[in-house]
Amino acid sequence: MASKPFHCNQISFTLSITLLSLSLIIFLVFSRSNHNIIDAFKHNPPPSNQRFRNLDLLQEDINGKKEIKIGLVNINSNEEIQYQLPGSVVSTVHVRFDRVSKKRKWEDFFPFRIDENQQNCPEIPMPALEKYQDLDVVVAKLPCKGWSGKSGMRDVFLLQVNLVVANILVESGWVTPEVKRAVYAVFVGSCGPMQEIFRCEDLLRKVEDHRVYKPELRRLKQTMLMPPGSCQLAQPYGETGKEAWRYHSADHERLKMLKYSAFQQREAYATVLHTSEDYVCGAVALAQSIIRTNSTRDLILLHDENITPEFLVGLKAAGWDTRLINGIRSPFADKDSFNEWNFSPLRIWMLTWYDKVVFIDADVLVFNNIDWLFVFPQLSAAPNDKTLFNSGVMVIEPSLCVFEDLMVKVLEMDSYNGSYQGWLNEVFTWWHRLPSQVNFLKDFEGEDGRRQEKILDEISVLHFLGLKPWMCYRDYDCNWDKEGMLRFASDKAHEKWWQVYDEMPDTLQPYCGLTEHMNWRLKKWRWIARSLKQPDEHWKIGVTDPRQYNLGA
Repeated sequence: MASKPFHCNQISFTLSITLLSLSLIIFLVFSRSNHNIIDAFKHNPPPSNQRFRNLDLLQEDINGKKEIKIGLVNINSNEEIQYQLPGSVVSTVHVRFDRVSKKRKWEDFFPFRIDENQQNCPEIPMPALEKYQDLDVVVAKLPCKGWSGKSGMRDVFLLQVNLVVANILVESGWVTPEVKRAVYAVFVGSCGPMQEIFRCEDLLRKVEDHRVYKPELRRLKQTMLMPPGSCQLAQPYGETGKEAWRYHSADHERLKMLKYSAFQQREAYATVLHTSEDYVCGAVALAQSIIRTNSTRDLILLHDENITPEFLVGLKAAGWDTRLINGIRSPFADKDSFNEWNFSPLRIWMLTWYDKVVFIDADVLVFNNIDWLFVFPQLSAAPNDKTLFNSGVMVIEPSLCVFEDLMVKVLEMDSYNGSYQGWLNEVFTWWHRLPSQVNFLKDFEGEDGRRQEKILDEISVLHFLGLKPWMCYRDYDCNWDKEGMLRFASDKAHEKWWQVYDEMPDTLQPYCGLTEHMNWRLKKWRWIARSLKQPDEHWKIGVTDPRQYNLGA
């Protein structure tokens, strides 16, 4: 009888040990399972659109609003989406619009040529904007499929989604010119929105493939007044000076006495010299031509270390405010080639003490006042060919974040022809067409003398393609002496440049002298033209240019 209690205690102890072991095994299994679940959550987090449904990205911006209304763009209307923000009532509405025809191509909106007097753009359908006047946030899913990041965005449906969002934001946020509501855009997609419409300055935050913007509505409204492409001139949309997107007239009158106030833009013409001093004369003539038109804007010239102090004296005397820059190397050029540093003009985006800059190449002359160009948004330019613009004259808006973005894209994006202009056309695919008379390209192939004279009387800006006037004898256009350059030959255009030269102060003309090498080259071309008996017979013209007797080194 004495051993029985011992046997029961032993059984009880054994059961306790067994239960404890089972508990430990269950705990370990559960712990490992739970650890795996946590691990899986770390490596496979919930979809980003699910996280955004809690409005985390916008909480610090719209927190405190009792009612929040969200518009959904390019999001399936059958998808049930619930957005939440503690303390707020959140409602959503799907924005309805007809998708642009799949038959439409980018070239339809950016044609090579247009009749500037009879303009017609294809339609990009927009929603009934009056139905969406009270939105606080617009969420858009971007159609990024097929975009590699190597080339520009040239997808018509992607453009439509960007335009739909921008128009709705203006409709919801723009109450009057004096009263504007805070509105936000959230873009979902790896490609991000078009930078020509949604500026990097307006980007509040980026989390994975979500980007949140709070647009500056005055700028956005002006951009939405532009045509959908270069199929129409931008000019009729910004010529009166009384557009709704401008500063309110009463404010402007009240503040125009305050120099450089928040309501008065600072604006400048800019050019860039790099690599050599070959274009110093061109820059001197450009400054003088702008001054002749009674322009009221600043003149600023950026240059690298290859411009010597002697020539800087002449550039300053011509009217330029000169600034030293570090050149930017082209990723497409060979070392020590003539175009190795031709990405240096990107530095104009660093002129952030100006609101607008009109960049002009140094081989351009201005004959009529073009200060009205400053009314246009970035990027406005005259056409080059196909869907592309010519970068010789363009309106830009300086910005450090744009400059930083461009520096990243220098290494990422291709150029259709390996040039700076080709690369810039990949970055800014959606641009605004200026009339060709503000950047007329000197290419008179097939035009007779009378037609050339008529064109030259009508244009405001002439862009000297081919061999430059100051690199020729003043007696005639030396493009006549070179095969392959005949299309750029025009004695009438040549005379227009030398008229500006003749009106320069005597102290500036020496900066347009000939060097020994330039003179030797001109004589060689004349000899070749004479040997070939070129039918235009310019090689028969006697050279009287006095610069040939006072050659530089």
